[in-house]
Amino acid sequence: MLKSYSKINLSLSIIKKFKDRNLHQLQSFYCLINIFDEIEINKNNLKKDIVKFSGKFSRHTNNKKNSIIDILKILRKNKLISSYYSIYVNKKIPVFSGMGGGTSNAACITKHLLTKKKHNKILSQLMSIKGVGTDLRLFFCKQGFLKKIDKIVVFKKKYKLHFLVVYPNVRCSTRQIYSKVKKFSPVFQYNSKKNLRKSEFLKILVRKNNDLQTVVFEKYPAIKRLIVEIQKQKGCYFSRMTGSGSICYGVFESNNLANQALKSLKSKHPKYWCAVAKTI
Repeated sequence: MLKSYSKINLSLSIIKKFKDRNLHQLQSFYCLINIFDEIEINKNNLKKDIVKFSGKFSRHTNNKKNSIIDILKILRKNKLISSYYSIYVNKKIPVFSGMGGGTSNAACITKHLLTKKKHNKILSQLMSIKGVGTDLRLFFCKQGFLKKIDKIVVFKKKYKLHFLVVYPNVRCSTRQIYSKVKKFSPVFQYNSKKNLRKSEFLKILVRKNNDLQTVVFEKYPAIKRLIVEIQKQKGCYFSRMTGSGSICYGVFESNNLANQALKSLKSKHPKYWCAVAKTI
């Protein structure tokens, strides 16, 4: 059974929009966390790939059109694989949440089928697949800084962070949210050679933001209220939204304080999905 880990954007800066394509230049501190989909993969003799989703968040998935099917097609087209597969995904990552579940599935299967030496060789080709998120490369390392859309600075030192993650049952359209971005942030010059202590790293994160929050808050005021609620919990360093939403999270001093916050939030919002998580 493979574990397909989810992603948290610890910050998200929109630098500019490319004139020749419907993409934005981004910068982001990010990490993978221990909330994951479970994937079972087996070869079959059907001469076609079979993908089936189950689990709590499988309702809005499509068995015939998804990132996994796209990835397998491009791997086969480039003669990196020749077999066909039956794949079963237990969806434990909320869909349309900003945690990159579909892209994570594609990256997880790619890493499973290819040797590590081939990862970098095929990565640029995978990035061009329609329907596969441009953040695919993020799932090939656990923590880092997205310097620009095609460049990641991998952290030499891994930081242990504790999260409260809350899904307010809102489905944010990534395309729609990005289309309403009008203001851009300056380029952040991150000194990758400096080995920051955790306290120094947290200070940087506290000063950063998610540039998409302003757009999301206008359409979904409940998300803004939720982020304020999380921030008020004991031991919370900062709270914000990941990606284009709608997952909101807080980074906490400890696992115990994150669990206390979960109980508090769950009592006020019993219909929201809440979980405590940590970096992997």
